[in-house]
Amino acid sequence: MRPQIKPENPNFSSGPCAKRPGYDVNQLDLSVLGRSHRAAIGKQALKSACLDTARILGLPEGYRVAVVPASDTGAMEMAMWSMLGERPVDVLYWESFGKGWATDINKQLKLDNVRTLSADYGHIPDLAQVNCDHDVVFTWNGTTSGACVPDADWIDDNRSGLTFCDATSAVFAKDLPWDKLDVVTYSWQKVLGGEGGHGMLILSPRAVQRLENYTPAWPLPKIFRMTNGGQLTEDLFTGATINTPSMLCVVDYLDALNWVDSIGGVPATVKRCNDNLAVLEAFVAQHDWIDFLAKDKAVRSNTSVCLSVELSGDQVKAMIKLLEQEQVAYDIGAYRDAPAGLRIWCGATVETANIQALLPWLEWAYNEAKSTH
Repeated sequence: MRPQIKPENPNFSSGPCAKRPGYDVNQLDLSVLGRSHRAAIGKQALKSACLDTARILGLPEGYRVAVVPASDTGAMEMAMWSMLGERPVDVLYWESFGKGWATDINKQLKLDNVRTLSADYGHIPDLAQVNCDHDVVFTWNGTTSGACVPDADWIDDNRSGLTFCDATSAVFAKDLPWDKLDVVTYSWQKVLGGEGGHGMLILSPRAVQRLENYTPAWPLPKIFRMTNGGQLTEDLFTGATINTPSMLCVVDYLDALNWVDSIGGVPATVKRCNDNLAVLEAFVAQHDWIDFLAKDKAVRSNTSVCLSVELSGDQVKAMIKLLEQEQVAYDIGAYRDAPAGLRIWCGATVETANIQALLPWLEWAYNEAKSTH
């Protein structure tokens, strides 16, 4: 039977992600538009983006937050190019973006003493093998695989290396153990449904110490430079960006942060993600034609939920096309490098009711694709 009720918002893309409930672009404070990001009004907006982020996330004393260019990718590359090379590196990956960091380290930076610990889609490497006296580079949540680290117990409190964590699909979705993380990056367009193009870089005091006491052997582009004369450029962490940001994107991010405040902070956004995942878990448990790519619940993402379906690759494409034509689900195909299947974003801006309304359509589209293709 063809379902009758459709999701009110069919946007289930894993980035850019659905805007927050009740979002209205006309309600943004646009007073900064057309003004310089160096003017007092622009500086204040950018400073608020940094300080409000630190407050809402509950960052420890001494942690710094900056707005940097080129989304999460720019933030990660900025950190790796500036700080890696002092000591051996353990780089972990189990999906395409983490694999990209391994490629950067091995083939672009061409570092010596690199260990690569990897796993197939849906799994994670043996975290017990990690040496925390090395610098450790990893992705908390594999956006394209739906697998994430279960916790940070494997990170030594007394480590001598730095931990570099790409947390773009985890910040605001997980209660992150900040004292275990020295460099954290994310982008606005994931869990908070912000706009693309800007990255957030969070540094611990240990990371700052590395920046001030280590100079890499290679030249750094201007947009990667965080020190001047061996001292941290502190203005960068109070809103003085390296290059010109989109102020429209900045006020959009501030709107998202205000929404997080209004619903109860990070505990509330984490709960929203968990509730969305729980609805899909109940559905999968009741249907034998669909399963999680990450079968181990302990490592299953609560944001980028990746699913395998008992169909051929062409049938999966047909299923996705049907759902789009019916305007019930947009952009839910698996990432191009991942196994064929579905990827349904369950981040905090997605309403649980929309996930619930989608489920009968998934079954309908599966049966249609199976019988006609």
